[in-house]
Amino acid sequence: MTIRRFSTAVFAAALLTPALAACNNSGTGEAGTSASPSVSGSVAPGSASPGTSEAKQALLNSTNEIRNGNFRFTMSGVGSTAEGQVHQPSQSAQMKLSIGDASSDLMMNLDLIHAKPDSWVKLDLGGTSAGSIPGAQKLNLGKYQHLDQTRIKGNKSLGFDFEKLDPAGSAVLTQGITEVRQTGEGSYAGTLDVSKAAEAGSVDQTLISALGAQAQSVPFTAKLDPQGRLSELVLQIPAAGQSAAQDIKITYSDYGNATAAQKPAADQVVEAPQELYNLFN
Repeated sequence: MTIRRFSTAVFAAALLTPALAACNNSGTGEAGTSASPSVSGSVAPGSASPGTSEAKQALLNSTNEIRNGNFRFTMSGVGSTAEGQVHQPSQSAQMKLSIGDASSDLMMNLDLIHAKPDSWVKLDLGGTSAGSIPGAQKLNLGKYQHLDQTRIKGNKSLGFDFEKLDPAGSAVLTQGITEVRQTGEGSYAGTLDVSKAAEAGSVDQTLISALGAQAQSVPFTAKLDPQGRLSELVLQIPAAGQSAAQDIKITYSDYGNATAAQKPAADQVVEAPQELYNLFN
């Protein structure tokens, strides 16, 4: 994956790659599906239909405030959730990720905190497959593990780039809109080309490849707040390969009102073992 945002690599990989998606949906064969929005007409990939330009520009503009780096966000899909905050003024960010539940073969809770120049991660594993992860007994510490910045430099799972603040890359996604129409006050529906969504950090490259031509016209819905800022984006990913149809939901809130991420207390911190770096490399 080409993802340069903090831990969305973990989210995208665990949420969307076929093997783990199947693991976390054992016995169901399905993931949160919904009807695709009805979009009239057809357009060639990468082109805009008549009437699309104004609506698309509204969506492009809706991502501008994200660049200021002061907001809260959520991402969800396939029984997994992520939530967190970005606070550029304090050069800090936090993300909490949950994959699977008590019925899953593998369950993971991840809490990643970045307060420049330091980073910490707290990892909890569960499920019948947890013990098969190399070094699992050293990872399930219940404490925050302090990360050596020299060892995670360039790491797409544990790092955070304050020059690329959006955990879901919505600005990249909206650039790929091929057709869109306004469906109500601040509400939109259409299709977009997700072929660059791995760069955005929202969809794993393996799934994009499996989608083939379908990747060029994935249905979506979007909502803007009264100030015209993006508040919700839902990608309605069709079934592909071993992955069932699924919705990926991204939300933004508290623009300009997020708070600084809190560093863990000293008595809750240990140095990260080699096994942790191995897991995320």
